[in-house]
Amino acid sequence: MKLYLDTSTSKTIMKLDENTYEWESGRDLAKHLLKFIHEKLQENGKDWQDIEEITFMSGPGSFTGLRIGATVVNTLAEQLKVPLFNHRGEKVGLIMPEYGRPANITPPKK
Repeated sequence: MKLYLDTSTSKTIMKLDENTYEWESGRDLAKHLLKFIHEKLQENGKDWQDIEEITFMSGPGSFTGLRIGATVVNTLAEQLKVPLFNHRGEKVGLIMPEYGRPANITPPKK
């Protein structure tokens, strides 16, 4: 099964082979992303080990969303020992988010 994941906006888009799923993840992405993926795998009668390759929309987009998504797909690809591709179809060893602009990091308030 091929997994495609896009966490570049507040609406997470995931594809499992030809099935597309959308989730308004908002600020719950880090807390519920793995659960979302696992539930959709189970709906298709599959489990983690059935993932054969992963493609990730690596940017541009939300700084936090891309970081969370990249961390999840990098970890899954490494643990499942499956190939990892960026959104341009290039096979990569590690997804590096492409933010589209420098991060806007504000100084701490204290």
